[in-house]
Amino acid sequence: MTATLADGTVAVARRVPVTRGYRFELVKLVTQWRVRLLVLACWLAPALFVMAVSRQSTLPTDTLFGRWMHATGWAGPLVMLGFAGTWALPLLTSVVAGDVFAAEDRLGTWRHLLMAVRSARRIFVAKALAGLTVVLLLVAGLACSSVAGGLVAVGNRPLVGLDGHLLTPGDAAGKVLLAWVCALAPTLALAAIGLLGSVVLGRSPMGLLLPALVALTMQLAQMLPLPVAVRLALPGYAFVSWNGLFTEPAQLTPLLIGVAVSLVWAVVATTLAFVLFVRRDFTNQGHDGSGRRAVVLAALSLIVLPAATAAVLALATGATGSGIEQAEVQRSVATAFAHLYRLQTKELNRPDVTEAQLKATAACAKGDVQDSSAQGSGNDWRCVVSWHLPDVEATGTAVYQLDVTPDGRFVADGDGPKEVNGYFLVRTPQGDAPNPLWQFDGNVELPANTPKGQINAGITP
Repeated sequence: MTATLADGTVAVARRVPVTRGYRFELVKLVTQWRVRLLVLACWLAPALFVMAVSRQSTLPTDTLFGRWMHATGWAGPLVMLGFAGTWALPLLTSVVAGDVFAAEDRLGTWRHLLMAVRSARRIFVAKALAGLTVVLLLVAGLACSSVAGGLVAVGNRPLVGLDGHLLTPGDAAGKVLLAWVCALAPTLALAAIGLLGSVVLGRSPMGLLLPALVALTMQLAQMLPLPVAVRLALPGYAFVSWNGLFTEPAQLTPLLIGVAVSLVWAVVATTLAFVLFVRRDFTNQGHDGSGRRAVVLAALSLIVLPAATAAVLALATGATGSGIEQAEVQRSVATAFAHLYRLQTKELNRPDVTEAQLKATAACAKGDVQDSSAQGSGNDWRCVVSWHLPDVEATGTAVYQLDVTPDGRFVADGDGPKEVNGYFLVRTPQGDAPNPLWQFDGNVELPANTPKGQINAGITP
């Protein structure tokens, strides 16, 4: 745009820099009462929740790491992360990213904004960056607040890992932080889907709800007995695969795949939103979206992308079926039992014993299937754990009933003998606590790093 001055010179209207547009869009977001309320809630509510639950007599044992909230302050942030991945983060991305473009359609301010900025591309970048900043601020609030609440309520104490091994406070802190960082990847994927819905659907409320609906669909899919390649192809799996950080060695394969898939979704959805936005006709005041063709294109992208990703992962990993196989279940149960047996020995003031001395093994069956073909999720797994004590000829055995979920997590419930895995209280530095071998959580890696035929059902010395 140019203008002719009185002396004959021509003035060129400069486009507004992205930095100025970013500051303008960020101010617009943080001045909204609902965004301010969300920021306040994210920075205060998790601490209050973790402090309140940690001081209750009953704990959320059905939640991962919930049974350890009395023992260490690092369990609270992980419980909060599990809740955030299921409910909080999808809703937060819906409110912020799902409305960042649609708000202009409702107010009818697109032409004014274009007159001021003079570049649809710069508007998109500024709005996307502003939305990303607010989302990161909300996630940081959830993480910092839950950590503060746990440390204040319980203290900086060691954390029992998902395979029963003990993490020092320093190790626990690093892995809790890394788990929250990894959860940013699926959060960015949902935020990108929110941007896409906001661009395509305009003032329609469906654009605002799209990230939450996609997240709910992925959660329901994770509850189904899907092939492992399909499960890994969904960005929501990264909200679960951080569990592998708390095993020894860490189960990094599903975590890295989940993060990579989430970032691919974020890039694809953001790129598609950008292309549709810059090609939109802003001269028509009655046009508040990108048209039926754009809606179909966006919907097909959300369908084709997971299918293509699943095909690539199936070829790359060779993973077939559910990924939950008998050998992996036996190895996970035996490993967790050996670590927790040492913890129980220490709490009962008995002579120390190492995992190599215990030589713990597990024999597991699912329902009526007793051979190596047992596989899949379900609550009909039954494991018999055997171990040896130094200078003792008799072999110790303990029975566990397992409930294995489709994503590989399991809860082992002691079924005798009661002197080993029954319910009784043991004295810990933090006070009386249930027998650590009574119930414990575990995780089966999907897909497994260890080739078939090389999986030991027990502890490798």
